[in-house]
Amino acid sequence: MSRWASSVLVLMTGVLASGSVLHAQAIGPKAEDVAKAREKAVNFLKTSQGNDGFWTSAESPGVSGLVVYSLLLSGVPASDPVVDKGLKHLATFTQPDGGIYAPKGPHGNYETSICLLAFHQANQDGKYKVAIAKAEKYLRKLQWDDSESTDASDVKYGGAGYGRTGDRPDLSNTVFFLDALQAAGATKDDPAVKKALVFLSRCQNLETEHNTTKFSSLINDGGFYYTPAAGGNSQAGNEANGGLRSYGSMTYVGLKSMIFAGLTPEDARVKAAFEWITKHYTVEENPGLGQQGYLYYSQMFAKALSTMDLDTIKDAQGKAHDWRKEMADHLIATQQSNGAWLNKNERWMEGNPDLATAYALISLKYCEAKAIKTSK
Repeated sequence: MSRWASSVLVLMTGVLASGSVLHAQAIGPKAEDVAKAREKAVNFLKTSQGNDGFWTSAESPGVSGLVVYSLLLSGVPASDPVVDKGLKHLATFTQPDGGIYAPKGPHGNYETSICLLAFHQANQDGKYKVAIAKAEKYLRKLQWDDSESTDASDVKYGGAGYGRTGDRPDLSNTVFFLDALQAAGATKDDPAVKKALVFLSRCQNLETEHNTTKFSSLINDGGFYYTPAAGGNSQAGNEANGGLRSYGSMTYVGLKSMIFAGLTPEDARVKAAFEWITKHYTVEENPGLGQQGYLYYSQMFAKALSTMDLDTIKDAQGKAHDWRKEMADHLIATQQSNGAWLNKNERWMEGNPDLATAYALISLKYCEAKAIKTSK
């Protein structure tokens, strides 16, 4: 049992068994079920690729980058003709400043972060080492910090948005930014990660010395929302008092990112976020938003709980859940007959089967079964 898992168990139950006999036990979904669903999804994405190596749009690399990344995570090698063609398409968006984005678009951070993740996953032979280094350097310039005269007291400080000029930071783009930096080798001690933690703390409905924004105490439930910048925004809406409602996808994003930034299970921010998650545990919807953004939620759910190395999670009623199995089984049950996924609620492009299927494949990667030792 990892330090994270054991610490969370102590925090949630107050006890940790010692001197017990250990027994092997498998948790998570059936490997054959995941393999079958994955094969169908991969085959769908191989048939939905455009002639020039793109998915959905030849003009911007966002969806294509996520599809390539999901295929690589699913075990499709970089040498596979479809993946190779996709990687070559992404490379055409490389700009002189090192970013990998559509030059006329406003999504420099979002697109570069995703493409960096795809190149990192394909970089076993070092082929993309230079491109990754240049992209990382470009991304660091997009963070709101003192290098752009953004004072630490400014609610934008430490965050990242879709781009930089005329934009504002938000939690979703900040996690893509952090994931890309982590793939490029950044650690919790990196200055950019430390600055991002300032922004992360200000996206949480929790009044602490780390969050003195006007929103911090209005709801104070430990969950996370989209951004405190530009007047504040929660995709789940506002309370009557102006508070920004917490919702599932951003709370898992916030928790995962805080762990990467070095916070421990004993930190008040982590405790509050984890408590919110246990109160709103579900694999069937995005808490606070229903089916809106559900497939995005599923991958953030799986990434966060995998990062915590939790084998099971207890909900507010004390019921233990094999979250890997429950999420994977739900996803598999909702897969279309052609191998794709799609969300009937089309917000944030989840009615697009290319994007939806990429999200589902990423989720399944983090829901894979594992063997654990249990005490009796």
